[in-house]
Amino acid sequence: MKKFLLAFSVLFVSLSSLKAELTIDITEGGRAPVPIAITDFSKGSDPSLANVASQISEVVSADLARSGLFKLVNPQAYIQTSDQVMQQPDFGGWKVINTEALVGGSLKKEGGQMRVDFRLFDVYTQSQLAGLSLASDQNNWRRLAHKIADTIYERITGDKGYFDTRIVYIHQKGRSKDVQYRLAIMDQDGENHQFLTSGQSIVLTPRFSPDGKQVVYLDYGKDNKKPNLYLFDLQTGKNQSLGSFPGLKMSPRFAPDGKTLLLSVADKGVTSLYSMDLSNRKISRLTKSTGSIDVSPCYSPDGSQIVFTSDRGGKPKLYLMNAGGSEPQRISFGEGLYFTPVWSPRGDLIAFTKQVPGGFYVGVMRPDGSGERMLAQDYLVEGPTWSPNGRVLLYTRQSHNRAPVKLFAVDVTGFNEYEVATPGDATYGSWSPLID
Repeated sequence: MKKFLLAFSVLFVSLSSLKAELTIDITEGGRAPVPIAITDFSKGSDPSLANVASQISEVVSADLARSGLFKLVNPQAYIQTSDQVMQQPDFGGWKVINTEALVGGSLKKEGGQMRVDFRLFDVYTQSQLAGLSLASDQNNWRRLAHKIADTIYERITGDKGYFDTRIVYIHQKGRSKDVQYRLAIMDQDGENHQFLTSGQSIVLTPRFSPDGKQVVYLDYGKDNKKPNLYLFDLQTGKNQSLGSFPGLKMSPRFAPDGKTLLLSVADKGVTSLYSMDLSNRKISRLTKSTGSIDVSPCYSPDGSQIVFTSDRGGKPKLYLMNAGGSEPQRISFGEGLYFTPVWSPRGDLIAFTKQVPGGFYVGVMRPDGSGERMLAQDYLVEGPTWSPNGRVLLYTRQSHNRAPVKLFAVDVTGFNEYEVATPGDATYGSWSPLID
């Protein structure tokens, strides 16, 4: 597992105090994307930086365009080079070609590292909104680009970006009895794809730890008969079992502090929720109903509550309870069956899978059950996971029973749905926090 060694320095961030500067309200759907021009970063006098200079501009452009909040101005209409933008933007000229946000940047080698400088300008207020100087090994150029895109996104929307992140998922190859399941990881844009397991056993439901350094998942073992929970350390590449105890373990998920794990265990006809203290592997039963199926637990961001799916009322619905298991209360009352709830990192919404006759939906509701609305629908859509800023949902999608199973993402307002490229069928995605 490649270890990232990004040396990251911020030399300055210049924030304009001018009124009416460029902003996007990302709480509303259907807003017009901001026209942005991202000039090819300058390589200076070093020809060895020519390719990476162009690639950084391309990745920044792709990140921002994929968010749906920005519209790239046609590069053929550009009126200045990146060097000229860095020295003095021709705001009047850029305004003529309908540019509202303007980005310039330059690269140079310094002390064995590559340094990238960039500026973000508001064309209409003729002001600099942000600037960064980042230094790293040249091989980390893609992460540098994602960090620049995150800075632009945050400066204009007011929310943290989500581009310097990774996604773990289950890669599926083949069908029926010959299907192979492998734990895989990639950047949020599908690049730097790697397999973490060999495919010799069935693996399911990977979840990132809150610090993004570990992944917990379910592995059925080489005979595919002994399912156990495992922790994969992304820095060392080492795998460790979380111990063997009776029953079928399912749907693990970390607590916000990373010290506890939630899971459901099916044993002797009862499926209940448990918590596991990761310091000593001690498990505690949280739900004690008999005969019901309680699954898919997820903590609130402050760790005080748990949302989960239960059929204790006759059909699978969403319930909330205190973190210790007390005061369970139902929060979903719509038609259909509800599964896989996951609390937004912002705490304002709970995403879920909903099944109705004829198809599936991925939707969101407030923690009190109000404001239910659907964001995606198909023959199969399921298993939502939030981007770290709580603005985008990733989920599994299939258009019919013989179609490929893929990962898709959609803005929380229900706009800008897109496929996240994977080399094969993909399910059970989990989005990492921002990488340190």
